[in-house]
Amino acid sequence: MSPGREVGRDLATAVVLFHEAIASRLGLGPTEWRCWGLLDQHGPSTAGRLAELSGFTTGAITGIVDRLERAGYARRKRSPDDRRSVIIQPLRVAQLRRRVRPVFASLGKSMSAASSHYSRKELLAVHDYLLKTIQVLHAETVKLSRSKRS
Repeated sequence: MSPGREVGRDLATAVVLFHEAIASRLGLGPTEWRCWGLLDQHGPSTAGRLAELSGFTTGAITGIVDRLERAGYARRKRSPDDRRSVIIQPLRVAQLRRRVRPVFASLGKSMSAASSHYSRKELLAVHDYLLKTIQVLHAETVKLSRSKRS
């Protein structure tokens, strides 16, 4: 394996474990935590929109929303525009933001210190690389979610 591949693997593991630790503090699994985060970021959404944002199937989203509802972090509400459609609303938004704010403040401070010796041009290159990585990961998530299990 090339050094870059090991770094990518280590980064992915660190990100997943970081979010697992946050989710655990909230009594959630990491998938529920990240989907709640999508609802917080993008606002109330249909299951289809949440599937699009996450890359999961609508069937998987149904189970995730069920777990979020049981934990008291989301609710389903009939769409006022289409009675057949259901809108998923995040709940306890202010409370969860307050609980995770110190975690992300600490992370932000540490990341600022870690990146402080890079030039603006270097940071822009890293930013571009990360944006492309996000696009690739989303596309691969969609492929995995939509393909039949082998």
